[in-house]
Amino acid sequence: MPSTYIALLRGVNLGGKNKLPMKDLVQIFVDAGCSNVRTYIQSGNVLFSAAPRLAAQLPATISAEIAKRFGYKTPIVLRTAEQIREVIRSNPFLKAGAAEETLHVMFLAGTPKPSEIDRLDPARSAPDKFIVVGQEIYLHLPNGMGRTKLLNSYFDAKLATMSTARNWRTVLKLLELSESR
Repeated sequence: MPSTYIALLRGVNLGGKNKLPMKDLVQIFVDAGCSNVRTYIQSGNVLFSAAPRLAAQLPATISAEIAKRFGYKTPIVLRTAEQIREVIRSNPFLKAGAAEETLHVMFLAGTPKPSEIDRLDPARSAPDKFIVVGQEIYLHLPNGMGRTKLLNSYFDAKLATMSTARNWRTVLKLLELSESR
């Protein structure tokens, strides 16, 4: 039975780089066997239905097709609607009363080892803070994403995985859209 998934593409349509029309992205997912495909904003958020076996293959399949058609490689992280719901439920900064506009989540392609997490520097970008929980990094960025040193490149190198970030408003909207399908 098909489940609802959210594909989070990294680095699409940001700052004029890696142009990818959303109608083309939808068609790539449809051609790969997905149904009920829709995008949210222009930065690579795709909601779709697929059987779990198909979904497991999609990050590699979709990334390869984007490279073939558009000439650049785009990493993709998948989450189910239930996983997004759990991300929202588990945000430690929200529970501590942080303003929603200061919150972001980095979604990781893999689960980092505890020894890798221990190598992260909590003082790297004060007053910014982060907490790694499973395959997510919760970020509290009081001065915004544009001023932090807590970047994808830092976490990817230290945690030996790939990440893509979304602001809290987008995470909430992706859950809302997934529940209205």
